[in-house]
Amino acid sequence: MTTRFHCCATCCHFAAEKKSGGGMRYYCERLGFETKTTYQFSCWDPKNHVKELMRKHHHSSS
Repeated sequence: MTTRFHCCATCCHFAAEKKSGGGMRYYCERLGFETKTTYQFSCWDPKNHVKELMRKHHHSSS
């Protein structure tokens, strides 16, 4: 299910933390790999609020 909502930043496994020297670290908690907010993978599992946005978008476009 790829949609305009599909990206790592909207996945329930996406995590972000501030680095001690400044900047941010983005990673997948499930896999342990660093990622970027815009990357897309087939293991994507959207966060609950994203699922709701997708439902609303689907109903409004029908």
